[in-house]
Amino acid sequence: MHDRMQDTLGNLVSRSARRNGAAPALLENGRSMSHARLDEDSNRFAHYLLAGGLQAGDKVAMLSPNSMDFVVAAFGILKAGLVWVPVNAMLSPAEVGYIVHHAEARLLLVDAQLAAHPAWSAALPALGVPLLRCASGTDDGDGTLAQAIAGQAATSPELDIDENTLALIMYTSGTTGNPKGAMHSHRSVLAAVMSNAVTISVVPRDVLSATLPLFHCAQFSMSAAALACGAAISLSRGFDPAAVLAALQRDRVTVMAALPAMYGAMLMHPARAGTDLSALRLAIYAMAPMAPVLLQRLMHEFCPRFALGSGQTEMFPMTVYFPPEQQLQRSGNCWGQSTPVNDTAIMDPDGQLLGAGEIGEIVHRGPNAMLGYFKEPEATAAARRFGWHHTGDLGMWDEDGHLHFKGRLKDMIKTGGENVPAIRVEEALLGHPAVAVAAVVGLPHHEWIEAVTAFVCLKPGQTADASALQEHCRATLAGFEIPKHIAIVEALPMTSTGKIQKHVLRASHESLYR
Repeated sequence: MHDRMQDTLGNLVSRSARRNGAAPALLENGRSMSHARLDEDSNRFAHYLLAGGLQAGDKVAMLSPNSMDFVVAAFGILKAGLVWVPVNAMLSPAEVGYIVHHAEARLLLVDAQLAAHPAWSAALPALGVPLLRCASGTDDGDGTLAQAIAGQAATSPELDIDENTLALIMYTSGTTGNPKGAMHSHRSVLAAVMSNAVTISVVPRDVLSATLPLFHCAQFSMSAAALACGAAISLSRGFDPAAVLAALQRDRVTVMAALPAMYGAMLMHPARAGTDLSALRLAIYAMAPMAPVLLQRLMHEFCPRFALGSGQTEMFPMTVYFPPEQQLQRSGNCWGQSTPVNDTAIMDPDGQLLGAGEIGEIVHRGPNAMLGYFKEPEATAAARRFGWHHTGDLGMWDEDGHLHFKGRLKDMIKTGGENVPAIRVEEALLGHPAVAVAAVVGLPHHEWIEAVTAFVCLKPGQTADASALQEHCRATLAGFEIPKHIAIVEALPMTSTGKIQKHVLRASHESLYR
């Protein structure tokens, strides 16, 4: 048969099936799906979508935690030449409604268990979009993915899909307001997928964990790299330390990716001591730096090789990689060096590239860059000034050519003519033994323009007042960097992915100094 899907995400699965048909592709709670079955079932779903009247470019949204059905459906959408819109399953109904309507979705796949929850049973029909249930277990009745693919052809649809056409829209987490939809082509995602496979040396015998959600770019790109290389994915519906530890042992996971807090929770869990992690060859952490003490203990008790991977929705990850052999050699928030797929530079506001020791915005360019923000041309133009993608992150090269993260660009506080990176103040506060979480923002001030202001959550059972924390900061910070005001709070506003919403802090305390 003539294979018309040249370099597309759908063909990634088909090619792997031809090489590794009988080998396991998906592992979930003791069940297994082969590469051949994944290819066939995703083909069946593609035929179902096309038979229902959907046409090239139509958007299909999906609201689901990790599952076999999730993977089948995602690749089925892509094989049909449609646009996949994964939606964060931890968002509120109102937030989901915004994304579904902004993306102009023609169909919404929703996890059956989630759909049955009282919070969603009324909200989902109110969206006004046709629904299809997935991950439904033994339920294969009307309105389910199992029913949809039954009787459909197992062969690839006869379609011409250009690699540069829109493949997916992933929405950012919305730390600065409504989320933006980052548009990616088949080519941009495939470029990142293949770069990841090279960077961490994926081979067919590998088993990669999917502990982080597949509706986020990082976990999807790592999982797609596994499938492309004939390896398997060990799927976890969510993060429960005991359940994930059990899956790591049961599925003989060789590579995993998780947040530092997740590794910490597994390390401290009573089940850890009895868990066989001997198959684990690489543990990747992301989104936050790893405390050196925790990292050293994890390398001794969990996995000897840890690495940091970074990227963002707009520039499909990984963009930079901090490898195992460098982990304990460099202090601070070192992000390492560019992966094979893209260039990285540090840029000043005028578009000039900066050298070692100079702080500026981290910018990237390469085939893994997004096509733009959906329906937001001005934001798209702003993100690609001077021919580079602007991350909104501040960074600096060290003398050896390694990238160091210095905070968010919008977290640069301008106070009394001086620039203060919020992350520097946060690190100082986190060095106090009583502090669990710290967020630092600049608030309007009649004298200083912006006043460095901190919001701090204390560890359970610990006590500290603002003056003691200010005195602690004095040991490592300049006078203008010490917070003018420190508020001890019970909790900080967070997104569903655990990012502190600093725009909420700024808005709710804007008049603090007035």
